[in-house]
Amino acid sequence: MDGTHTETGRVLIAADKFKGSLTAAEVAEHVTAGLRRVRPGVAVEALPIADGGDGTVAAAVAGGFALRQTAVTGPLGKAVTASYALRDDTAVVEMAQASGLRKLPDGVLAPLSATTYGTGELLLAAVDAGARTVVLGVGGSATTDGGAGMLAALGARFLDERGEPLGPGGGPLGRLATADLTGLDPRLKDTRIILASDVDNPLTGPAGAAAVYGPQKGADADDVAALDAALAHYVRVLEATLGPRAARCAEQPGAGAAGGVGYAALVALDAAFRPGVEVLMEVLGFHAALDRAGLVITGEGSLDSQTLRGKAPAGVAAAARRAGRRTVAVCGRLAIGDDELRAAGIEAAYALTDVEPDPAVCMAQAGPLLERVAERLAVEHLR
Repeated sequence: MDGTHTETGRVLIAADKFKGSLTAAEVAEHVTAGLRRVRPGVAVEALPIADGGDGTVAAAVAGGFALRQTAVTGPLGKAVTASYALRDDTAVVEMAQASGLRKLPDGVLAPLSATTYGTGELLLAAVDAGARTVVLGVGGSATTDGGAGMLAALGARFLDERGEPLGPGGGPLGRLATADLTGLDPRLKDTRIILASDVDNPLTGPAGAAAVYGPQKGADADDVAALDAALAHYVRVLEATLGPRAARCAEQPGAGAAGGVGYAALVALDAAFRPGVEVLMEVLGFHAALDRAGLVITGEGSLDSQTLRGKAPAGVAAAARRAGRRTVAVCGRLAIGDDELRAAGIEAAYALTDVEPDPAVCMAQAGPLLERVAERLAVEHLR
């Protein structure tokens, strides 16, 4: 596609990761190299971006936050090393670092017993480090426990009829008799929690956490039914403890995010739900960078219909359009048409598969191929 050339102003690269091949920071590095091979004098500003899922902490660190690491409980109960990002009194916590699918051993899924306990430990580590605003990015989780594990790590107690603590995961929630939130760490009352997600599902039902995302975590049809029933029971028990608000929170957008971590954050931590890319753009100073830009380059590994439902490139393009800036995109594969791209505010998209049709080669050689794609972009959009 031929584009309109940009004569002045710098280029802002605000792209997400290419999952499985390049981090968001690496995407920016390779795009910059390709642009400068064709237009050596072009001014480039890189601001790696994310939407709350995998790569959110990396994007924050690339944007100037300090990387912190700590040992937490992984989704299967074994210790794992997890990272979060901190700048002044703001922390970016990525639940996938503690409770994500990538923290599971290869080939092992545990839809009924995977726990978010480590996410609570990671959140506490951020508070211990002085965070008073926590961006809780949710996505890529291995769990469907309604965030009960996270709340247990923060001081809540979930007991069965015998007064014994429940086992880990969403399955045991069906036996929940008592929920006691009085032991939650008191510092949380003075901590602003922002639930950052591109998922707006409710907690239960056909559009809920178990039905929509359970199969991705290894749940078969029986598991999905059991988990959905367990989560509904969990809400009823919390309603007995907290009143009608517990049921209302279960219907709120984002309650079903990350297997119900969204619900736990909303009902117990008074979190504010916001689209992940909007939060990250705000935290990383995107709008000031946008003011300095003449052209915006965004992208992610696959530009497809999911991109248009609140993923990072859609958020970047929408903000750029509001500011009167042009946007083009780079990607590994392009699975939407020109009309859909333009409707999202993206003038043109450049895919690795345009220069290398073999997806396996694209994954293995993403960096050099992205530089070739960026060269073409520079020819068509910069002078």
